[in-house]
Amino acid sequence: MKRLTAYVIDGHDLRIRPAPVERDWMDNTDQRFAYRCLPLNIANAHGWEILCTVAFSAVWDGRKGPDSIRIRSASGTIPPAVSHFGEGILTFHVPCLFRTEPGSDLFVTGPINRPKDAIAPLSGIIETDWSPYTFTMNWRFTRPYQKVYFNRDEPFCHLFPLARGNLESLMPEIRGLSENPELEREYKSWMESRNTFNTTLADPASQAARDKWQKSYFRGVAPSGAPGPRDHRSRLRLKPFANE
Repeated sequence: MKRLTAYVIDGHDLRIRPAPVERDWMDNTDQRFAYRCLPLNIANAHGWEILCTVAFSAVWDGRKGPDSIRIRSASGTIPPAVSHFGEGILTFHVPCLFRTEPGSDLFVTGPINRPKDAIAPLSGIIETDWSPYTFTMNWRFTRPYQKVYFNRDEPFCHLFPLARGNLESLMPEIRGLSENPELEREYKSWMESRNTFNTTLADPASQAARDKWQKSYFRGVAPSGAPGPRDHRSRLRLKPFANE
């Protein structure tokens, strides 16, 4: 079994969980239609989230220096983020060292599909199969004088392992769709069904209105009905970090 280990620095608290599929903004879409997008669902849950230990607010005044960000938390609590680099960058310290399998890096980014006003997460890739160094999770303000809030137990970091060198081993190429007749047939079949579905959707008596959305990709089948790969996934079930 492959392992992903978080070595927590003594005296620190790490709150980490498998990233959930649910998002507040998706819950609030009409009939929760956003959850019909399987690629969105899989991305939401594709990794683990690190959570804030303390609620705090931060605001940037637009200057470049480290003192340009003002951070405030409840009395007697230490916020999990600081202004270290300047340039409107808010820095979270991650209180552990991660260790991945040999040849695996750790992709570190902001919470996926969780937009936050006035501030945006920055992403990094770390060679955590050997590195004895901690890393930080950084967010950059997108405009000054807008106070942002991070709540207790709100995720500020999303991470997952990936194989080192996998992208560099790929040979990218561009070809015309007609060079792959089978794929072209499936595509045209899907386009025809898609156009018919959209045309009849407004008719409450139509099959499209009863179905509400086309589910072929969600179910892992091609437009012709041919089954997709056996490892097609409609949901991820990641294990939580456990204390041994």
